[in-house]
Amino acid sequence: MMFKALVFIFCVFIGGNYAAKAIKARAYVFRASENWPSGPQESVGVVDFNQNGDTILVNGTIFGLTPGKHGFHVHQFADLSNNCLNAGGHFNPHGKQHGAPTDDDRHVGDLGNIEASGVPATTFQMADKIIALSGENNIIGRAIVIHQGEDDLGRGNQPDSKTTGHAGARYACGVIGIQEESDSSATMPSFALILFLPFINYLRQY
Repeated sequence: MMFKALVFIFCVFIGGNYAAKAIKARAYVFRASENWPSGPQESVGVVDFNQNGDTILVNGTIFGLTPGKHGFHVHQFADLSNNCLNAGGHFNPHGKQHGAPTDDDRHVGDLGNIEASGVPATTFQMADKIIALSGENNIIGRAIVIHQGEDDLGRGNQPDSKTTGHAGARYACGVIGIQEESDSSATMPSFALILFLPFINYLRQY
């Protein structure tokens, strides 16, 4: 009886550790184009999304932005055609108003602004607890969009402040896809099994 109980506990331990995953996603970003995907496309950067517990770490590099702030959002569809317009609106599965990344009332896709200084490459980093790489807020298979203008974070007086942040035309966009799916503790079950097997064999005698 004790042997069966210990084996059961060990299996639960293995299952709990083996299920833990660190997920990475990436979007290759292209300049908004009327002839996507039939004609030649201009690559303007890349954005990475890394799962870190309940937080998604976002970092990227975008080329060609004018100096100033540019709206940065996850949009609903993985369709980059028609100057990125076919990506649809902000990813908003809960039907909320547009807001800042720190607002409780915000679209899932509301990631605020990235700021360009005028150098050819704009690099940025941010962290967000609302977007996810699994579950109902999963952004995999959706589009990242960089806008020509600044997102007013829903604080402006424009008619579209509460829907788009009045961020203007779409400069570039890319589809968010899984880059890597790795077991952060994949070696743990094997290591634990090596340590635990002699003890199991010993208990078989009783």
